Amino acid sequence: MELFEPETADLDLTAVLQALGDPIRLRIVRELADCEGERTCGTFELGVSKATRSHHFKVLREAGVTRTRPEGTHRHVRLRREDLDARFPGLLDAVLARTPAAR
Repeated sequence: MELFEPETADLDLTAVLQALGDPIRLRIVRELADCEGERTCGTFELGVSKATRSHHFKVLREAGVTRTRPEGTHRHVRLRREDLDARFPGLLDAVLARTPAAR
């Protein structure tokens, strides 16, 4: 089964920003940015149902934020940092920047 993932040239800024605008999806992206390589979707503790978790990963993949590699019953996901940086330089760094906690 082939999963839809847009080519780098087809990444749409609006779709990427909408995908990153959800707190759960932003958390997924932050965790992926903090790790090297890929992780299986089931290793994320998100506090949501499996169906909801799957939906969030699908939104990220279809927006072009992540790449998914199916392997048996597992899905390995990684951040498309190089593609996002090539298409929208500095966007991912800006989105992932952590601001100091409000005092």
